[in-house]
Amino acid sequence: MANYNAIKYNGFSKGALTLIKTLTADEDANLSFVDGTSSVVLDSTYKEYIFILNIHVQTEGQLNMFFRDGGTDFDAVCTTSNFSAYNTEDNSNASLYNETSMDVAQGSTVPLVRNIGNVADASAAVIIHLFNPSSTTFVKHFLATDAYSYGSSYGSFSDRKGGYINTTTAIDGVKFQMASGNIDAGTIQLFGLA
Repeated sequence: MANYNAIKYNGFSKGALTLIKTLTADEDANLSFVDGTSSVVLDSTYKEYIFILNIHVQTEGQLNMFFRDGGTDFDAVCTTSNFSAYNTEDNSNASLYNETSMDVAQGSTVPLVRNIGNVADASAAVIIHLFNPSSTTFVKHFLATDAYSYGSSYGSFSDRKGGYINTTTAIDGVKFQMASGNIDAGTIQLFGLA
């Protein structure tokens, strides 16, 4: 596993990133990371895991995230809140607001990116922090930040999402899946933060 430079938080070092796994999309219905399979580590080895997504999609739509708490299903229950901002390319319309349609109250589908475009120059970049997923005492918290576009006239969108996985069972898997269509190109990387 590759070791990367320390991440800086407010000017001080938090720790070193270790690349655990890179998945490359090629018209995939979903991409998932499961502890113990295909060299994936998602356990007590690290207290914080970071996912970095840079993707293009086949069909315009919403990217969702799911968590697995043992077993085979990605159905762990979550609660989230979402804050969104956008600006059109011609600067004619901009907004900053609570995107309540992206909030989850005890559901297993976490809307991660609202509407990624499928035109040639549209894409999405997302960074997700998952904290202490192996805890069997506390719920597991996560933060997500994204930047994306979905059409030439809409310009730039950005979301901030915070939430928790409402279980004291260890989380051992994370899945990314479009609401419809496939993830046709790009990468999703999993890092451990020492």
